[in-house]
Amino acid sequence: MPRIDRRHFLAATSAAAVGGYFSQTAAAEDSTSPNERLNIAAVGATGRAGADLRGVASQNIICIADVDQNLLEQGSKPYPDARRYEDFRVMLEKEGDKIDAVVIGTPDHTHAPAAAMAMRMKKHVYCEKPLTNTVREARVLAELARDNKLVTQMGNQIHAGDNYRRVVELIQSGVIGPVREAHVWVGVDYGGGRLGKTKPVPPNLNWDLWQGPATARPYCDITIKGEPKPLHPFNWRWFWDYGSGGLGDFGCHYMDLVHWALDLTAPTKVSASGPPVLPQAAGAGLTVEYEYPARGDLPPVKLTWNDGGKKPAIARTLKDADGKPLDWSGAQLFVGEKGMILSNYGKHLLLPVDRFADFTPPEPTIPNSIGHHAEWIQAIRTGGPTTCNFTYAGALTEAVLLGVAAYRSGQTLEWDAKNFQVTNAPEAQQYLHREYRKGWTL
Repeated sequence: MPRIDRRHFLAATSAAAVGGYFSQTAAAEDSTSPNERLNIAAVGATGRAGADLRGVASQNIICIADVDQNLLEQGSKPYPDARRYEDFRVMLEKEGDKIDAVVIGTPDHTHAPAAAMAMRMKKHVYCEKPLTNTVREARVLAELARDNKLVTQMGNQIHAGDNYRRVVELIQSGVIGPVREAHVWVGVDYGGGRLGKTKPVPPNLNWDLWQGPATARPYCDITIKGEPKPLHPFNWRWFWDYGSGGLGDFGCHYMDLVHWALDLTAPTKVSASGPPVLPQAAGAGLTVEYEYPARGDLPPVKLTWNDGGKKPAIARTLKDADGKPLDWSGAQLFVGEKGMILSNYGKHLLLPVDRFADFTPPEPTIPNSIGHHAEWIQAIRTGGPTTCNFTYAGALTEAVLLGVAAYRSGQTLEWDAKNFQVTNAPEAQQYLHREYRKGWTL
Protein backbone atom coordinates (compact mmCIF):
# COMPACT_ATOMS: atom_id res chain seq x y z
CA MET A 1 0.00 0.00 0.00
CA PRO A 2 1.57 3.33 -0.98
CA ARG A 3 2.23 5.74 1.84
CA ILE A 4 -0.50 8.36 2.08
CA ASP A 5 0.97 11.59 3.35
CA ARG A 6 -1.08 13.04 6.20
CA ARG A 7 -1.78 16.28 4.37
CA HIS A 8 -2.68 14.52 1.14
CA PHE A 9 -4.89 12.17 3.12
CA LEU A 10 -6.78 15.08 4.64
CA ALA A 11 -7.27 16.63 1.23
CA ALA A 12 -8.45 13.34 -0.24
CA THR A 13 -10.87 12.62 2.54
CA SER A 14 -12.23 16.13 2.51
CA ALA A 15 -13.13 15.62 -1.13
CA ALA A 16 -14.52 12.18 -0.43
CA ALA A 17 -16.77 13.59 2.26
CA VAL A 18 -18.84 15.30 -0.42
CA GLY A 19 -20.03 11.84 -1.38
CA GLY A 20 -20.66 10.85 2.24
CA TYR A 21 -17.56 8.67 2.64
CA PHE A 22 -16.73 10.20 6.01
CA SER A 23 -20.15 11.48 7.02
CA GLN A 24 -20.53 11.02 10.77
CA THR A 25 -23.92 9.38 10.37
CA ALA A 26 -23.13 7.28 7.32
CA ALA A 27 -22.91 3.51 7.64
CA ALA A 28 -20.87 1.08 5.63
CA GLU A 29 -22.70 0.16 2.44
CA ASP A 30 -23.88 -3.35 3.18
CA SER A 31 -25.77 -5.24 0.55
CA THR A 32 -28.85 -7.23 1.43
CA SER A 33 -27.19 -10.12 -0.36
CA PRO A 34 -24.91 -12.08 1.98
CA ASN A 35 -22.66 -12.80 -1.00
CA GLU A 36 -21.77 -9.11 -1.22
CA ARG A 37 -20.63 -8.84 2.36
CA LEU A 38 -17.04 -9.42 3.32
CA ASN A 39 -16.12 -12.85 4.64
CA ILE A 40 -14.05 -12.25 7.77
CA ALA A 41 -11.90 -14.52 9.90
CA ALA A 42 -11.14 -13.49 13.47
CA VAL A 43 -8.02 -14.29 15.48
CA GLY A 44 -9.07 -13.89 19.09
CA ALA A 45 -12.60 -14.07 20.47
CA THR A 46 -13.08 -11.87 23.56
CA GLY A 47 -11.73 -8.69 25.15
CA ARG A 48 -10.37 -6.37 22.49
CA ALA A 49 -10.88 -9.13 19.95
CA GLY A 50 -14.53 -9.33 20.94
CA ALA A 51 -14.91 -5.57 20.53
CA ASP A 52 -13.32 -5.81 17.10
CA LEU A 53 -15.71 -8.60 16.16
CA ARG A 54 -18.62 -6.38 17.15
CA GLY A 55 -17.09 -3.62 15.04
CA VAL A 56 -17.29 -5.80 11.92
CA ALA A 57 -20.41 -7.76 12.82
CA SER A 58 -22.28 -6.29 9.84
CA GLN A 59 -20.16 -8.61 7.69
CA ASN A 60 -19.99 -12.41 7.50
CA ILE A 61 -17.97 -13.75 10.44
CA ILE A 62 -17.20 -17.15 9.01
CA CYS A 63 -14.53 -18.45 11.39
CA ILE A 64 -12.94 -17.60 14.75
CA ALA A 65 -9.76 -18.89 16.35
CA ASP A 66 -8.79 -18.74 20.02
CA VAL A 67 -6.34 -20.80 22.08
CA ASP A 68 -8.68 -20.73 25.10
CA GLN A 69 -11.70 -22.96 24.59
CA ASN A 70 -13.76 -21.14 27.22
CA LEU A 71 -13.14 -17.78 25.57
CA LEU A 72 -13.71 -19.26 22.13
CA GLU A 73 -17.10 -20.57 23.20
CA GLN A 74 -18.02 -17.30 24.87
CA GLY A 75 -16.87 -15.07 22.02
CA SER A 76 -18.45 -17.21 19.32
CA LYS A 77 -21.97 -17.18 20.76
CA PRO A 78 -23.11 -14.12 18.76
CA TYR A 79 -21.83 -15.83 15.59
CA PRO A 80 -23.30 -19.35 15.72
CA ASP A 81 -22.47 -20.10 12.09
CA ALA A 82 -18.78 -19.28 12.51
CA ARG A 83 -16.48 -22.28 12.43
CA ARG A 84 -14.22 -22.54 15.46
CA TYR A 85 -10.50 -23.22 15.55
CA GLU A 86 -7.84 -23.40 18.21
CA ASP A 87 -4.86 -22.54 15.97
CA PHE A 88 -5.15 -19.51 13.69
CA ARG A 89 -2.60 -21.03 11.32
CA VAL A 90 -4.85 -24.03 10.74
CA MET A 91 -7.84 -21.73 10.33
CA LEU A 92 -6.16 -19.56 7.70
CA GLU A 93 -4.91 -22.58 5.78
CA LYS A 94 -8.32 -24.25 5.71
CA GLU A 95 -10.43 -21.14 5.20
CA GLY A 96 -8.08 -19.14 3.00
CA ASP A 97 -10.09 -19.54 -0.18
CA LYS A 98 -13.27 -18.42 1.58
CA ILE A 99 -12.18 -15.26 3.40
CA ASP A 100 -11.57 -11.68 2.27
CA ALA A 101 -10.15 -10.20 5.45
CA VAL A 102 -8.81 -10.99 8.90
CA VAL A 103 -9.33 -9.22 12.25
CA ILE A 104 -6.60 -9.79 14.86
CA GLY A 105 -7.06 -9.10 18.57
CA THR A 106 -4.63 -11.45 20.29
CA PRO A 107 -1.88 -10.56 22.79
CA ASP A 108 0.77 -8.38 21.15
CA HIS A 109 3.35 -11.11 20.58
CA THR A 110 1.12 -12.96 18.12
CA HIS A 111 -0.08 -9.91 16.15
CA ALA A 112 2.72 -10.08 13.61
CA PRO A 113 2.72 -13.84 12.88
CA ALA A 114 -1.04 -13.79 12.30
CA ALA A 115 -1.04 -10.57 10.25
CA ALA A 116 1.95 -11.59 8.13
CA MET A 117 0.42 -14.97 7.32
CA ALA A 118 -2.88 -13.35 6.35
CA MET A 119 -1.25 -10.69 4.17
CA ARG A 120 0.90 -13.23 2.36
CA MET A 121 -2.41 -14.88 1.51
CA LYS A 122 -3.57 -11.51 0.07
CA LYS A 123 -6.08 -10.88 2.86
CA HIS A 124 -6.91 -7.40 4.14
CA VAL A 125 -6.07 -7.01 7.83
CA TYR A 126 -7.35 -5.11 10.85
CA CYS A 127 -4.95 -5.57 13.78
CA GLU A 128 -5.10 -4.26 17.32
CA LYS A 129 -2.54 -1.83 18.70
CA PRO A 130 0.33 -1.84 19.20
CA LEU A 131 0.64 -3.21 15.70
CA THR A 132 3.49 -5.50 16.78
CA ASN A 133 5.68 -6.45 19.71
CA THR A 134 9.01 -5.67 18.00
CA VAL A 135 10.30 -2.91 15.75
CA ARG A 136 11.26 -5.38 13.01
CA GLU A 137 7.76 -6.86 12.95
CA ALA A 138 6.25 -3.41 12.37
CA ARG A 139 8.53 -2.82 9.40
CA VAL A 140 7.70 -6.23 7.89
CA LEU A 141 3.94 -5.72 8.20
CA ALA A 142 4.13 -2.29 6.58
CA GLU A 143 6.12 -3.74 3.69
CA LEU A 144 3.72 -6.65 3.23
CA ALA A 145 0.71 -4.32 3.17
CA ARG A 146 2.39 -2.06 0.62
CA ASP A 147 3.73 -4.80 -1.63
CA ASN A 148 0.43 -6.70 -1.70
CA LYS A 149 -1.69 -3.52 -2.05
CA LEU A 150 -3.87 -4.50 0.90
CA VAL A 151 -6.27 -2.40 2.94
CA THR A 152 -5.09 -2.32 6.53
CA GLN A 153 -6.02 -0.60 9.77
CA MET A 154 -4.46 -0.63 13.22
CA GLY A 155 -6.96 -0.70 16.06
CA ASN A 156 -6.22 2.55 17.87
CA GLN A 157 -9.91 3.41 17.73
CA ILE A 158 -9.60 6.81 19.43
CA HIS A 159 -8.08 8.03 16.14
CA ALA A 160 -11.64 8.05 14.78
CA GLY A 161 -12.88 10.46 17.47
CA ASP A 162 -13.85 14.03 16.65
CA ASN A 163 -11.56 15.55 19.29
CA TYR A 164 -8.35 14.32 17.67
CA ARG A 165 -9.51 15.76 14.35
CA ARG A 166 -10.13 19.17 15.83
CA VAL A 167 -6.66 19.23 17.41
CA VAL A 168 -5.03 18.25 14.10
CA GLU A 169 -6.90 21.11 12.38
CA LEU A 170 -5.75 23.64 14.97
CA ILE A 171 -2.13 22.52 14.78
CA GLN A 172 -1.99 22.34 11.00
CA SER A 173 -3.78 25.67 10.51
CA GLY A 174 -1.03 27.36 12.52
CA VAL A 175 -3.16 28.60 15.44
CA ILE A 176 -0.31 28.10 17.93
CA GLY A 177 2.45 28.61 15.38
CA PRO A 178 5.31 26.22 14.59
CA VAL A 179 5.62 23.37 17.11
CA ARG A 180 9.07 22.23 18.16
CA GLU A 181 8.16 20.63 21.47
CA ALA A 182 5.47 18.14 22.47
CA HIS A 183 4.80 16.14 25.62
CA VAL A 184 2.76 13.01 26.25
CA TRP A 185 2.03 11.57 29.67
CA VAL A 186 -0.15 8.74 30.95
CA GLY A 187 -0.88 7.59 34.48
CA VAL A 188 -0.82 3.87 33.68
CA ASP A 189 1.57 1.82 35.82
CA TYR A 190 2.80 -1.49 34.41
CA GLY A 191 5.58 -1.94 36.94
CA GLY A 192 6.18 -4.56 39.58
CA GLY A 193 5.54 -7.68 37.52
CA ARG A 194 7.25 -10.97 38.35
CA LEU A 195 6.88 -14.47 36.93
CA GLY A 196 5.69 -16.92 39.58
CA LYS A 197 5.96 -20.62 40.26
CA THR A 198 5.11 -23.29 37.70
CA LYS A 199 1.49 -24.42 37.80
CA PRO A 200 -0.63 -26.93 35.89
CA VAL A 201 -1.99 -25.56 32.63
CA PRO A 202 -5.76 -24.87 32.84
CA PRO A 203 -7.58 -27.53 30.81
CA ASN A 204 -9.26 -24.90 28.62
CA LEU A 205 -5.97 -23.29 27.52
CA ASN A 206 -3.51 -24.49 24.87
CA TRP A 207 -0.46 -23.00 26.55
CA ASP A 208 1.94 -23.94 23.75
CA LEU A 209 -0.18 -22.09 21.18
CA TRP A 210 -0.69 -19.14 23.50
CA GLN A 211 3.08 -18.66 23.76
CA GLY A 212 3.30 -18.47 19.97
CA PRO A 213 6.73 -17.31 18.77
CA ALA A 214 7.93 -16.36 22.28
CA THR A 215 10.44 -18.33 24.32
CA ALA A 216 8.84 -21.51 25.63
CA ARG A 217 8.45 -21.67 29.41
CA PRO A 218 6.26 -23.62 31.84
CA TYR A 219 2.85 -22.21 32.63
CA CYS A 220 2.80 -20.05 35.74
CA ASP A 221 0.85 -17.37 37.50
CA ILE A 222 2.50 -14.03 38.13
CA THR A 223 2.66 -11.38 40.81
CA ILE A 224 2.14 -7.67 40.26
CA LYS A 225 3.43 -5.55 43.12
CA GLY A 226 3.32 -8.67 45.27
CA GLU A 227 -0.28 -9.60 44.45
CA PRO A 228 -0.89 -12.93 42.67
CA LYS A 229 -2.50 -12.56 39.25
CA PRO A 230 -3.17 -14.79 36.24
CA LEU A 231 -0.92 -14.13 33.25
CA HIS A 232 -3.74 -14.88 30.80
CA PRO A 233 -5.91 -13.23 29.55
CA PHE A 234 -4.83 -9.65 30.53
CA ASN A 235 -1.66 -9.41 32.60
CA TRP A 236 0.76 -10.55 29.90
CA ARG A 237 1.16 -6.79 29.21
CA TRP A 238 3.70 -6.60 32.03
CA PHE A 239 6.21 -8.90 30.29
CA TRP A 240 8.55 -8.24 27.36
CA ASP A 241 7.97 -11.59 25.69
CA TYR A 242 4.28 -10.80 25.24
CA GLY A 243 3.81 -7.05 25.58
CA SER A 244 5.78 -3.87 26.18
CA GLY A 245 4.44 -2.24 29.32
CA GLY A 246 2.67 1.09 29.49
CA LEU A 247 4.60 2.61 26.59
CA GLY A 248 3.65 -0.22 24.24
CA ASP A 249 0.07 -0.40 25.43
CA PHE A 250 -0.74 3.32 25.35
CA GLY A 251 1.90 4.87 23.10
CA CYS A 252 -0.03 4.07 19.93
CA HIS A 253 -3.03 5.90 21.41
CA TYR A 254 -1.38 9.01 22.85
CA MET A 255 1.60 9.44 20.52
CA ASP A 256 -0.76 8.89 17.59
CA LEU A 257 -2.15 12.42 17.86
CA VAL A 258 1.33 13.95 17.91
CA HIS A 259 2.43 11.90 14.89
CA TRP A 260 -0.75 12.81 13.01
CA ALA A 261 -0.84 16.52 13.82
CA LEU A 262 2.87 17.13 13.22
CA ASP A 263 3.28 14.72 10.28
CA LEU A 264 5.95 12.69 12.07
CA THR A 265 7.34 9.36 10.93
CA ALA A 266 10.73 8.17 12.21
CA PRO A 267 12.74 9.72 15.02
CA THR A 268 16.47 10.12 14.54
CA LYS A 269 17.40 9.85 18.22
CA VAL A 270 15.70 8.13 21.16
CA SER A 271 16.78 8.04 24.81
CA ALA A 272 15.02 6.65 27.87
CA SER A 273 15.31 6.55 31.64
CA GLY A 274 13.35 4.87 34.38
CA PRO A 275 13.61 2.19 37.07
CA PRO A 276 16.27 -0.52 36.84
CA VAL A 277 15.66 -2.72 33.81
CA LEU A 278 14.40 -6.23 34.48
CA PRO A 279 15.16 -9.00 31.96
CA GLN A 280 11.58 -10.28 31.77
CA ALA A 281 9.20 -7.61 33.07
CA ALA A 282 8.39 -4.06 32.03
CA GLY A 283 8.95 -1.04 34.24
CA ALA A 284 6.82 1.99 35.04
CA GLY A 285 7.86 5.59 35.47
CA LEU A 286 9.65 5.84 32.13
CA THR A 287 10.74 9.08 30.53
CA VAL A 288 11.49 8.72 26.83
CA GLU A 289 12.79 11.53 24.63
CA TYR A 290 12.35 11.37 20.86
CA GLU A 291 13.99 13.73 18.37
CA TYR A 292 12.36 14.07 14.94
CA PRO A 293 13.91 15.89 11.99
CA ALA A 294 12.42 18.79 10.04
CA ARG A 295 9.74 17.80 7.52
CA GLY A 296 9.72 20.23 4.61
CA ASP A 297 8.81 23.61 6.11
CA LEU A 298 7.97 22.02 9.49
CA PRO A 299 10.67 22.39 12.17
CA PRO A 300 12.36 19.59 14.10
CA VAL A 301 10.36 18.27 17.05
CA LYS A 302 11.33 16.96 20.46
CA LEU A 303 8.65 14.64 21.87
CA THR A 304 8.83 13.52 25.49
CA TRP A 305 6.87 10.58 26.91
CA ASN A 306 6.20 9.99 30.61
CA ASP A 307 4.23 7.16 32.25
CA GLY A 308 3.61 5.67 35.68
CA GLY A 309 2.32 8.97 37.04
CA LYS A 310 5.34 11.02 35.97
CA LYS A 311 4.68 14.34 34.22
CA PRO A 312 6.92 16.91 32.59
CA ALA A 313 7.73 20.05 34.57
CA ILE A 314 5.76 22.19 32.13
CA ALA A 315 2.57 20.29 33.05
CA ARG A 316 2.71 21.82 36.53
CA THR A 317 2.49 25.33 35.05
CA LEU A 318 -0.80 24.82 33.21
CA LYS A 319 -3.83 26.74 34.56
CA ASP A 320 -7.52 26.87 33.70
CA ALA A 321 -9.61 30.06 33.34
CA ASP A 322 -9.88 30.36 37.14
CA GLY A 323 -6.16 29.96 37.67
CA LYS A 324 -6.48 26.41 39.02
CA PRO A 325 -3.96 23.75 37.97
CA LEU A 326 -4.92 21.60 35.01
CA ASP A 327 -4.09 18.25 36.55
CA TRP A 328 -4.85 15.84 33.69
CA SER A 329 -3.71 12.29 34.39
CA GLY A 330 -3.13 11.57 30.70
CA ALA A 331 -2.60 14.17 28.00
CA GLN A 332 -0.77 15.52 24.99
CA LEU A 333 0.73 19.02 25.15
CA PHE A 334 1.79 20.84 21.98
CA VAL A 335 4.09 23.80 22.62
CA GLY A 336 4.02 26.31 19.76
CA GLU A 337 5.53 29.73 19.21
CA LYS A 338 2.13 31.42 19.71
CA GLY A 339 0.61 29.23 22.41
CA MET A 340 -0.09 25.67 23.48
CA ILE A 341 -2.76 23.01 23.05
CA LEU A 342 -3.52 20.57 25.86
CA SER A 343 -5.55 17.54 24.80
CA ASN A 344 -6.63 14.05 25.73
CA TYR A 345 -9.03 11.53 24.24
CA GLY A 346 -12.13 13.65 24.58
CA LYS A 347 -11.27 17.34 24.95
CA HIS A 348 -8.68 20.02 24.27
CA LEU A 349 -7.79 23.51 25.45
CA LEU A 350 -5.89 26.38 23.91
CA LEU A 351 -3.43 27.89 26.39
CA PRO A 352 -2.83 30.34 27.97
CA VAL A 353 -6.59 30.63 28.43
CA ASP A 354 -6.67 34.43 28.49
CA ARG A 355 -4.75 34.69 25.21
CA PHE A 356 -7.39 32.62 23.42
CA ALA A 357 -10.46 33.87 25.32
CA ASP A 358 -12.03 35.32 22.16
CA PHE A 359 -10.76 32.67 19.78
CA THR A 360 -13.21 31.22 17.28
CA PRO A 361 -12.21 27.78 16.00
CA PRO A 362 -11.96 27.41 12.24
CA GLU A 363 -14.58 25.46 10.38
CA PRO A 364 -13.78 21.73 10.46
CA THR A 365 -11.83 20.53 7.45
CA ILE A 366 -11.27 16.89 8.44
CA PRO A 367 -14.45 14.89 7.86
CA ASN A 368 -15.85 12.99 10.81
CA SER A 369 -15.19 9.27 10.74
CA ILE A 370 -17.83 6.70 9.92
CA GLY A 371 -16.11 4.58 12.57
CA HIS A 372 -12.70 3.00 12.76
CA HIS A 373 -13.88 -0.46 11.73
CA ALA A 374 -16.41 0.85 9.21
CA GLU A 375 -13.66 2.92 7.57
CA TRP A 376 -11.63 -0.24 7.01
CA ILE A 377 -14.62 -2.13 5.61
CA GLN A 378 -15.53 0.75 3.32
CA ALA A 379 -11.96 1.08 2.09
CA ILE A 380 -11.82 -2.62 1.18
CA ARG A 381 -14.89 -2.11 -0.98
CA THR A 382 -13.85 1.18 -2.57
CA GLY A 383 -10.07 1.07 -2.56
CA GLY A 384 -10.10 4.30 -0.56
CA PRO A 385 -7.63 5.21 2.21
CA THR A 386 -7.72 4.31 5.88
CA THR A 387 -6.37 6.68 8.49
CA CYS A 388 -4.29 4.09 10.33
CA ASN A 389 -3.04 1.92 7.48
CA PHE A 390 0.06 -0.09 8.25
CA THR A 391 2.38 2.44 6.62
CA TYR A 392 1.28 5.12 9.08
CA ALA A 393 0.66 2.70 11.95
CA GLY A 394 3.89 0.83 11.28
CA ALA A 395 5.97 4.00 11.59
CA LEU A 396 4.09 4.99 14.75
CA THR A 397 4.62 1.54 16.26
CA GLU A 398 8.31 1.59 15.34
CA ALA A 399 8.73 4.89 17.16
CA VAL A 400 6.90 3.65 20.25
CA LEU A 401 8.93 0.44 20.41
CA LEU A 402 12.22 2.24 19.80
CA GLY A 403 11.50 3.88 23.16
CA VAL A 404 11.21 0.40 24.67
CA ALA A 405 14.48 -0.61 23.01
CA ALA A 406 16.25 2.50 24.33
CA TYR A 407 15.05 1.75 27.86
CA ARG A 408 15.95 -1.94 27.76
CA SER A 409 19.37 -1.34 26.23
CA GLY A 410 20.27 1.61 28.44
CA GLN A 411 21.54 3.39 25.33
CA THR A 412 20.66 6.57 23.48
CA LEU A 413 19.75 5.26 20.04
CA GLU A 414 20.76 7.11 16.90
CA TRP A 415 18.30 5.68 14.43
CA ASP A 416 18.74 5.26 10.68
CA ALA A 417 15.19 4.32 9.71
CA LYS A 418 15.95 3.87 6.02
CA ASN A 419 18.56 1.21 6.71
CA PHE A 420 16.88 -0.12 9.86
CA GLN A 421 20.01 0.41 11.90
CA VAL A 422 21.02 1.75 15.29
CA THR A 423 24.15 3.50 14.10
CA ASN A 424 25.84 4.33 17.40
CA ALA A 425 25.13 1.30 19.58
CA PRO A 426 25.22 -2.03 17.73
CA GLU A 427 24.51 -3.88 20.98
CA ALA A 428 21.05 -2.25 21.08
CA GLN A 429 20.09 -3.82 17.74
CA GLN A 430 19.14 -7.03 19.60
CA TYR A 431 16.15 -5.23 21.14
CA LEU A 432 14.59 -4.53 17.74
CA HIS A 433 13.51 -8.15 17.25
CA ARG A 434 13.90 -11.65 18.65
CA GLU A 435 14.29 -15.06 17.12
CA TYR A 436 11.02 -16.95 16.82
CA ARG A 437 10.89 -20.43 18.25
CA LYS A 438 10.50 -23.38 15.96
CA GLY A 439 7.16 -23.60 14.16
CA TRP A 440 6.58 -19.85 14.00
CA THR A 441 7.46 -17.49 11.19
CA LEU A 442 7.22 -13.83 10.38
